[in-house]
Amino acid sequence: MCVALVLAGCVGLFGRGYWTPDEPREADIAWRMSFQPDKAVPLLAGEAFCEKPPLTYWVSGAAIGRFGAAAWAARLPNLLYGLITALGVGWLARRSAGAWAGWIAAAAISTFLLSYQVTIWLASDAPLLAATAVALLGAYAGFYADSSGRRLGAYTLMHGALALGFLSKSAAAWMVPALTLLTLVLWERRWRELWRFELYAGLLLQAAVILTWVWFVYAAPDGMAHLKVFFWNNLVGRFAHVDAPQALQYAAAHRNTPGKYLIESPVYLWPWTLLVIAALRRAWRARRAPSDALRPVRFALASSVPAIALLSVAATARNIYVAPALPGLALLLGWWGREILVSADRWDLTALRATAALELAAIGVFGAALTLTGIDQWAMLDAHAAFLGISLLGLALAAVLAVQALRAARPDSLPRALVLLLLGYCTLLIGPAAQLYRAVDAWQDLKRIGGEIRSDAAGRPLVLLAPDETTRALIDLYASPVVRLVEGPIDAAALARLRATLALAPGALVVVQLPGRDLSPFFARLAERAGRVPDATPTASPEWAIAAGLRLAHRYGLPNGRRYALLEAAP
Repeated sequence: MCVALVLAGCVGLFGRGYWTPDEPREADIAWRMSFQPDKAVPLLAGEAFCEKPPLTYWVSGAAIGRFGAAAWAARLPNLLYGLITALGVGWLARRSAGAWAGWIAAAAISTFLLSYQVTIWLASDAPLLAATAVALLGAYAGFYADSSGRRLGAYTLMHGALALGFLSKSAAAWMVPALTLLTLVLWERRWRELWRFELYAGLLLQAAVILTWVWFVYAAPDGMAHLKVFFWNNLVGRFAHVDAPQALQYAAAHRNTPGKYLIESPVYLWPWTLLVIAALRRAWRARRAPSDALRPVRFALASSVPAIALLSVAATARNIYVAPALPGLALLLGWWGREILVSADRWDLTALRATAALELAAIGVFGAALTLTGIDQWAMLDAHAAFLGISLLGLALAAVLAVQALRAARPDSLPRALVLLLLGYCTLLIGPAAQLYRAVDAWQDLKRIGGEIRSDAAGRPLVLLAPDETTRALIDLYASPVVRLVEGPIDAAALARLRATLALAPGALVVVQLPGRDLSPFFARLAERAGRVPDATPTASPEWAIAAGLRLAHRYGLPNGRRYALLEAAP
């Protein structure tokens, strides 16, 4: 089981390149961090990037400095983050609900769709999730400690994890552990816990770590401006509109809607959504059980529900914001796994069988996706027989395991059913998913576009017109680290700035992202049959470029992906 979980994570981490959104940006920041002299403030394409503190970029930058800027090297630390998350949640469940619950909780937090996505994605959310898992372990051990020494040690562990979590994603690291402790105090009416010195002694450790970094940011040029972005725009600005330039209006993007997280929660928890529902039902039915018996349930709910409720009233909403609340749901699932060994009712068995059926349906979806991508890229893929063989073998093995799990969903073989379900899901993530990653890489190959732009520019100066963060990152990583920038949107004022910039850099070329996508022939035919007209492939300069005295020199496109143009001055 452990081997299957590690292999599933490794395929997602090391079996693909940088994908949009966000990963090219994060890769460029980590690459810059690998050689920039001032490590306090991350840099995107040479400019301060104050959305997140630098711990993620320190660690990934160190890996890049040792192994190079390949995607697998930048993501190598994520393997450690994933292991820490699984061990933290597993040990928490083991301590509160027993060894079997520990195994189930560790497997759940490693395979929930959202936590799996967080673990394999190059971003600051993976270390944040790891820090949250360890902090919750410390909070549980401290809250229920039977001596002052153990309480002090556990709470100090919590504060140490929170310090590292803060350096990963700022004060967002405090949300889940703080709400968990406050909820438990209210729920169990243990007001004295708020006045224990052991709870606050570790704040000195947090202060030493965090304030040291804050001082280095403050002492650098534009230190106060950077701190304002770190702690005002990027924290308060996530929950409400603040007075800031448009580029720093974080509340304007990823708008929240009522009930968003509740509606999307089945996707976050897939493929164990029905099992979590069964666990919630069992917890409700056991609500009158002795207090000590429900300690894992209280802690699980306290570490998930309040955080999700708070996020629901924020101005912005993204699925990854919920990731720190998942350890609590994994703990709840571990408790449920222990309880059904004693007395599984028909609802529990139905949830297991329905999960196996959903896994079989997922195998069909994977098969359809592999068929479509295989037909689309058949001419571009090497070793067609190997592609087909690995895909079919993985799908067949996953189907066999799911069917066996369906048969084993009986009161006398529940552990076997759970293990088979996990192995079937991991099989999908190891075999068929690896082939899908290989196909999608061709749609995300920004390195190829960057290399072509570098070759076609032949050392001439580059000007980026209205670039997004991905464009800035790909040019910085693969084309040229020295460019001129003209902010968007593309309007009369931007074109005036562009003409002024070109006047100062004779012979410069303009890089601009073109709207739409270049569909591959196969997907273009599918779009036409579905009644959708594919975006036309630009063959001439855009009208605004002609008005600015520019013409199309080269165009670049990825199949089913982004497209760019390289413009030069018209004769």
